Amino acid sequence: MDIKLTDVTLHIDENLNIDKRQSIEDSLRSLEGVVSVHNDSKTPHLAMIEYNPDVTSSSAILQRVINEGVHAELIGL
Repeated sequence: MDIKLTDVTLHIDENLNIDKRQSIEDSLRSLEGVVSVHNDSKTPHLAMIEYNPDVTSSSAILQRVINEGVHAELIGL
C-alpha cells in the first residue's frame, strides 16, 4: 500500500522557550495524518512537518499552531 506524503515548512514568529516548542510539536504530532515534526534548536523559528495530504492539510497544520497562541506562516509553497 502506497501512502502519499508531503511536507510543509512553518515559520514561527515568536522566540519560544523549549517547553512551548515541545508543546507545539506534541500538538502537531497528535493531529491525524501528521507523520513527523522536526524543529531543530539551531533554527527554532522553522518547523518541518511531514503529513499525509489525504488525511490532513497544510492549512489544518497551520491552524493547529495558531491555536497554540503563536503567530506562524507557511513558507516554501
